[in-house]
Amino acid sequence: MRVLITGATGMIGQDIVKLCKKQGIQVSYLTTRKSAISLEENYHGFYWNPKTKEIDTNCFKDVDAIIHLAAATIGKRWTPCYKKEILKSRTESTKLLVNNLKGESHHIKQVISASAIGVYPDSITNYYDEKFKVSQTSFLSKVVCAWEHEVDAFKSLEIAVAKIRIGLVLSNKGGVLQKMVKPIDYGVGAAFGTGKQWQSWIHQYDLTRLFYYILKFQLEGVYNAVSPNPVTNNELVKTMAKVLEKPLFLPNIPKFVMKLSLGKMHTLLYESQRVSSKKIEDKGFFFKFHHLEPALVDLL
Repeated sequence: MRVLITGATGMIGQDIVKLCKKQGIQVSYLTTRKSAISLEENYHGFYWNPKTKEIDTNCFKDVDAIIHLAAATIGKRWTPCYKKEILKSRTESTKLLVNNLKGESHHIKQVISASAIGVYPDSITNYYDEKFKVSQTSFLSKVVCAWEHEVDAFKSLEIAVAKIRIGLVLSNKGGVLQKMVKPIDYGVGAAFGTGKQWQSWIHQYDLTRLFYYILKFQLEGVYNAVSPNPVTNNELVKTMAKVLEKPLFLPNIPKFVMKLSLGKMHTLLYESQRVSSKKIEDKGFFFKFHHLEPALVDLL
């Protein structure tokens, strides 16, 4: 079996590549850096540039499935210009794959695309599953709706589509956890706002396994990639401090403070999404890290 991966050199992509290799799956990958192209049989790189609509269509050769992860990070300040980049990096890269597959002979049967739980509205009380009818209520929900719409275009090519709505990824290789841990480590950590907002999280190990599970069993549809036990922001910060054996005595950080610091990106810290993992569990997937404290002990 051969899988084509976009975003293969990213934090999540690297782990998926390792797991695929471990399972005897050959990997082709797309990269915007020609210097990063490997020509190994089981790890073969191809050049693409979604901004200029360039792609080496040899990347589709002998491929059975695509794992589509490529997207600009949302962890940078959301200037008007960068907000366009966040959207285009997701929609244009997807269009480039679809449009070039239309003219190619291939035997790709499945596409597994990253997505995000940011599609669900901010709510303290709601408990969201994949059946919830999403609407464009925020910048991130608009981005995710547009992204998933483009991914659905693979269906017109008779390719099965799975969309993985990813929650807060906990990793010791980068991402939001390292940024949240730093002030706690220095003894100046605090929760955000009321601290009552829900954080639906997932350990990177489980996220990697979830992508592979959907590939292995050729699952279709939308799946939430979150642990079975979401926590409030208060609980998240307190558990981090407990695991690090650090004091936590400062008052919660008001929204206006982070708005001054981060601009519109501050909504990532204050919005609440309590999201269900039941659908993927009902398909037989088991989370190794289903509670927060053991996940943080493992990572920190």
